[in-house]
Amino acid sequence: MRFEDPAADFVPAVARVFGTEPRVLDGSRAVLVGGVKLQLEAGERELWLIETHGALERRLGMIAVREDIEDAVREARERLHG
Repeated sequence: MRFEDPAADFVPAVARVFGTEPRVLDGSRAVLVGGVKLQLEAGERELWLIETHGALERRLGMIAVREDIEDAVREARERLHG
């Protein structure tokens, strides 16, 4: 039996793609990069982009996590910077 946990590589993938160490939130299921929180939800099948302003949050969009978590993180970076 083999178990895969996309969240296990989430924080290192964010660091590689964004080129900076993210602030880890919520037990490695969410990270803060600048003013945007990247959060895994729905059994690590959804990566949400959430703009933060203090205690206020606004969801900017969702990216489906398919095979590789790093692909989803790259897509998130493109949406944020493109």
